[in-house]
Amino acid sequence: MIPRIKSIKDKNDYKLEVLFDDGKTVLYDVSEDIAQIPDFKDLKTIQGLWKQFALDESRTCVYWNDRIDLASDLIYKYGKIM
Repeated sequence: MIPRIKSIKDKNDYKLEVLFDDGKTVLYDVSEDIAQIPDFKDLKTIQGLWKQFALDESRTCVYWNDRIDLASDLIYKYGKIM
């Protein structure tokens, strides 16, 4: 079953607090993706882009634009439980 996201909060320093439908809350550090994935570098270099994250209709993906997104199962698996 794909974990569905209930809410997302910006926690500064390129971290997201993500609450899932099952009640699990994780802190996901996007800075690791920024360091390793070329398209993610835009989150640091394009002013204001970081704050423009959104949740897709299925609630299984956080995205910033058509090139930068994070699947909910990845966030669920690698986020640090809060």
